[in-house]
Amino acid sequence: MKRNFLNIAFMVIMITGTINSAWACTNYLITKGASVDGSTMISYAADSHVLYGDLYHWPAGTWDEGTMMDIYEWDTGKYLGQIAQATETYNVVGNMNEHQVAIGETTYGGLSELGSQEGAIMDYGSLIYVTLQRAKSARDAIRIMAELVEEYGYASSGESFSIADKDEVWIMDLIGKGEGEKGAVWVALLIPDGYVSGHANQARITTFPLNDNKSAISSKNMEDVHNKGVTCVYADDVISFAKDKGLYKGKDKDFSFSDVYAPVDFGGARFCEIRVWSMFNKVTDGMDQYWDYVKGDIEHPKAHEEGQPMTPKNYASNRMPLWVKPNEKVSVHDMMNFMRDHLENTELDMSKDAGAGPYGVPYRWRPLTWKVDDVAYCNERATATQQTGFSFVTQSRNWLADEIGGIIWWGVDDASGTVYMPMYASMTTIPHNFATGNGSMMEWSETSGFWVFNQVQNLAYTRYSDIHPEIEAIQQKLEKEFIAFTPAIDAAAEKLLATNKEMAVVFLTEYSNSVAERVFKTWKNLYAHLFVKYMDGNIKTDKEVPEGYKYVTPEVKQPGYGEDFYRKIIEETGDQFKVKGAAH
Repeated sequence: MKRNFLNIAFMVIMITGTINSAWACTNYLITKGASVDGSTMISYAADSHVLYGDLYHWPAGTWDEGTMMDIYEWDTGKYLGQIAQATETYNVVGNMNEHQVAIGETTYGGLSELGSQEGAIMDYGSLIYVTLQRAKSARDAIRIMAELVEEYGYASSGESFSIADKDEVWIMDLIGKGEGEKGAVWVALLIPDGYVSGHANQARITTFPLNDNKSAISSKNMEDVHNKGVTCVYADDVISFAKDKGLYKGKDKDFSFSDVYAPVDFGGARFCEIRVWSMFNKVTDGMDQYWDYVKGDIEHPKAHEEGQPMTPKNYASNRMPLWVKPNEKVSVHDMMNFMRDHLENTELDMSKDAGAGPYGVPYRWRPLTWKVDDVAYCNERATATQQTGFSFVTQSRNWLADEIGGIIWWGVDDASGTVYMPMYASMTTIPHNFATGNGSMMEWSETSGFWVFNQVQNLAYTRYSDIHPEIEAIQQKLEKEFIAFTPAIDAAAEKLLATNKEMAVVFLTEYSNSVAERVFKTWKNLYAHLFVKYMDGNIKTDKEVPEGYKYVTPEVKQPGYGEDFYRKIIEETGDQFKVKGAAH
């Protein structure tokens, strides 16, 4: 098979700009030995220009043998077919279930010839949410995902998955087999305890240990996946498939999943790996050595020739490690703030160049790449981005009963301006302000959390340096309060659980709903406050009405654009705006 080396779907999306609604997500993975409280954590930003931010919910259920369930593609809503329903399904809130299993994803695309499979039923989104309804552990999830794509085919391009339970965190890279084939090839690795990892639209698993029936097994020995000594699981044909299709030439032990199925290119490094780097750089030393790589300067011992099989000599040689050990343990609030990164304190910080305007906006509107005089340039793609539908940080806590231990800290819109709210994974009703059906991407709703957060954040984009600090102050205050209050909620739920499980779940449901209602009302009021204060380019503040006055006008400041921006205007216009003589 001749290889097409416009081979990375993500590169097609990002470099050519032909697909404007592309997914571009970020996941960070924290093992229990690397977290402050011993919880496992994963984060996820569902980034899309057309994704509405609502909190999904599938209640637990029992089903008759022979029951079928419809599968609709998550991205498009297209009907893909039916699969057999499990006889028992679990409660799922967002991307976490009642057994504290959580799954996130990022799309990397991979070789274009492997990106479609006629008749396949399981797309990546359905794969996540069906698995969450069926899995009691991360290892369970890996097995179920592998079985689903094998039985029903895989209807998406390459994906990386974060899979966590209350004891373990796994990373899984998966890609379909293309037309004329069925299913997918994949590798899943256990993140060593005490370490952290991440992925952001670039496949990251390179070489991996081969089957020894101890620490590494293939899918032929899937019955051994629950053996705690197993730290690597992979599709039995993940290497042979590549060889048979002319994609790889070399020894099995040297096979690299990413370098063969999704070789990193400029876009994969500059727009994707850099988001992993931004978190790694915050938690450990020595990341400077990978700065050139994440800027897109990728080194290879030998250039790859188009149409020829990949060999180990063609692999990128300066890639980052898959995981690192943090200098200090990571808190849940650290994770929230990791998701808000804009490449601050680097030369690529977009708030510092002319495109930031007078108010230091760290965002650029799409397209991601653009041309001047037929030369291509790019904006940066930081972790925090304007086109986020929803994002979250999950906590799975093994010292608590499952009804209490799983929390998904969930928020809508741009992570920089959201509030992560504690939603207990056992909750049985979803807050109205964030529920599916309350508004949509093309339907305004006055009671929608997605729309009120977008109101506030889009107002902030107009004068970011002034407005964002006000948002951040309230955001941080609320999140710290919710985090501090969590042990008390846990303790109260534990007391209830000891005598009445149903009441414990009701309590956690009502608490989660009350938090969401409070956040919604706070943000509704915040929008009104900010709009009034910053209307028409002014900054207005109340003054006390002195005795003898019926009313008093507010104090008005007109700070203008700042000296640096005025200098840029003068550099471009010369004396055009120079005042000559008196002015009034």
